Amino acid sequence: MDQTAIEIRILGSLSQISARDWDACACPECEDGLPPVDPFTTHRFLLALEESGSVGSGTGWQPQYLTAYQGSNLIACAPLYAKSHSQGEYIFDHNWAHAYERAGGRYYPKLQLAVPFTPATGRRFLVRPGFEAIGRSALIQGLVQFASENQLSSAHVTFCTEGEAQIGAEMGLLHRVSQQFHWQNQNYTCFDDFLAALSSRKRKNIRKERAQAQAFGGKIRSYTGADIRPEHWDAFWAFYQDTGSRKWGSPYLTRTFFAIAHEVLAEDMHLTLAENDGYPIAGALNFIGRDTLFGRYWGCLEHHPCLHFEMCYYQAIDLAIARGLSRVEAGAQGEHKLARGYLPAETHSLHWLADPGFAEAVGRYLEAEREAISEEAEILTSYGPFKRIAVEEQE
Repeated sequence: MDQTAIEIRILGSLSQISARDWDACACPECEDGLPPVDPFTTHRFLLALEESGSVGSGTGWQPQYLTAYQGSNLIACAPLYAKSHSQGEYIFDHNWAHAYERAGGRYYPKLQLAVPFTPATGRRFLVRPGFEAIGRSALIQGLVQFASENQLSSAHVTFCTEGEAQIGAEMGLLHRVSQQFHWQNQNYTCFDDFLAALSSRKRKNIRKERAQAQAFGGKIRSYTGADIRPEHWDAFWAFYQDTGSRKWGSPYLTRTFFAIAHEVLAEDMHLTLAENDGYPIAGALNFIGRDTLFGRYWGCLEHHPCLHFEMCYYQAIDLAIARGLSRVEAGAQGEHKLARGYLPAETHSLHWLADPGFAEAVGRYLEAEREAISEEAEILTSYGPFKRIAVEEQE
């Protein structure tokens, strides 16, 4: 291996790196012509966020892409942002910020190594094959050094893989465990196969919900790739704005993001629309990974019973089975997903805090939190909708 010294560079725009170089680290698996493990760290996705103004000046997400070079070769990189708030992260540290500031500290700005607005697990330390150990180490050391030199309170790596979390913990970062609800494909050939694995009561409830949803008065249609047309994005933008204004105060993504996505991300997306007399009244947007379907956004202009469950959860299961995908990640939070076949799954993050006393206190909190989440997951799983193995049930 080349022993040339590694140089860490912070770049203010992804346009300073070619898509080929970035993706050689972010998704080297795509050399076989198949989709990436997930599309969220690809050059095309992150650049769409930047070029659309969804991140950058005025958003509280200022790009500070972390890169490691060996000579002129990019060997590792990571999506890094300077944050002036804690919105759009889904691993919540608001209480940490309040505690730190009550003690006289300044919590913001901080560093966030993450995919903005995207609570989906994936690699965060993006390394060119053959440089795995040295590349990850360089990125972690570079992250801490950058935060320390700029006298920042903290640096956070959210929705990283479990393996990355273990490596980061070994290098002195704090490891946090959180929880989502994911659906697992147990080699089902159709939705009825999935239903057959459920208890009778849960099976009947899902059938009832699907029937209620389908009775909204129109048709549910799905689009991907070239089938997605500009007018579909016009409709979905209205749904997204409504959801964004209710949940966050204002949408995270700009309308321009969807226009750019139409050009460069269409093959990564699956759009489901509920149409009444040809007019869309609700929509759900999923992103397609190599083995996972990622549920991302939902919105509606009309309320209809169970339509949200149908479009976000059941249609996603149908699609995953049809495509032979192993998992559906339906986004952050939501114990209501449990009754619909989505079981507790751990998510991971890493944290560096500049103040030693504060870091020690947070570390103790994270230990207790991990134990609580593990216990909760065990209890929730036991209340899940699936049949008990030893029990044969009748319809």
